Amino acid sequence: MKLPSIKQAKNLKGKKVLLRTDLNVFIENDEVKGDFRIKKTLPTIKFLKKEGAKIIILSHVTKGRANGLLPVVLYLRSYFKVDFSREVLGEETKMKIDNMKNGEVLMLENLRSDKREKDNDIGFAKELASLGDIYVNDAFSVSHRKHASIIGLPKFLPSYSGLLMDEEISNLSKAFKSKHPFLLILGGVKFESKLGVLKRFVKTADKIFIGGALANVFLKEKGFDIGKSIYDKDVDIKKFVNNKKVIIPSDMLTESGINWDIGDNAIKELKEMINKAKFIIWSGPLGNFEGGYKEGTTEVAKAIAKSRANSVVGGGDTISAIKKLNILNKFSFVSTGGGAMLAFLSDGTLPGIEAIKKKR
Repeated sequence: MKLPSIKQAKNLKGKKVLLRTDLNVFIENDEVKGDFRIKKTLPTIKFLKKEGAKIIILSHVTKGRANGLLPVVLYLRSYFKVDFSREVLGEETKMKIDNMKNGEVLMLENLRSDKREKDNDIGFAKELASLGDIYVNDAFSVSHRKHASIIGLPKFLPSYSGLLMDEEISNLSKAFKSKHPFLLILGGVKFESKLGVLKRFVKTADKIFIGGALANVFLKEKGFDIGKSIYDKDVDIKKFVNNKKVIIPSDMLTESGINWDIGDNAIKELKEMINKAKFIIWSGPLGNFEGGYKEGTTEVAKAIAKSRANSVVGGGDTISAIKKLNILNKFSFVSTGGGAMLAFLSDGTLPGIEAIKKKR
């Protein structure tokens, strides 16, 4: 899949570029603690600066964060000068944009402070478009959302993909023409977002290992006693239960009637699959990692990092676990997306991608 990349755009000097990013990162005591997504979008910002564009960053933060995007602005200032507008639309924003010089960066406040963003209000998208000359989507991790800044805004401006978006698409697309043996590892709690991936790759993957709380759904369907273990009750996996490609843990670490992690035998068996694989996709921890049950996730992460396979991993919890092991750079590709990665793998595209394609 090829999108009109910002690298292909001509005469960016002096152009006002609306750069949609996802800087909704972990912040504690008004300080950025999770900078993975910020660092991944820096190449696009630096490219636009070098080309002499006026860069207007659009992003969002989780509802209720007291100081909005200000902590992210302060973090970015360790790399380059960034101005900040405490509003999205209004006189302050217009004044700051009017006074921008080539190569300067301005970040606007939380897009979701206006409910029209999530409503995909066309009027809001048009107002945003009036602030710039060009639109760039570098927010892969929210491009599965049908929000105004993702699918509405491109209707009104020449639109391009950012360098991170290009990188995500290029690496995730390898799953559709992967080398074999191809191992898919799915963990976590919610099956809804992963069911599409299971459906998509059940024919092409050589083995699909199900861990985390997802495994409880299969265990219960097969008639095993899962006690008080958490499981997704609203998912139908009957057609996958007896599929020989779908592997469930041979044992679980169980305490007080609850399955907390995959067991020692399961870890050993999964490691053997990893060592034989040439392509691996992994999404979701294999146990209650945040609750202290880390062995399954940790051992599997180390095994993938040491393997010769082309490895693609993603999802907030998975990345968090890998970062704590300090082996993030040992994987072939680490996606900034959780839900977006799964949606792309399921459908081969995303609403945000289609919005840019339609501008060609």
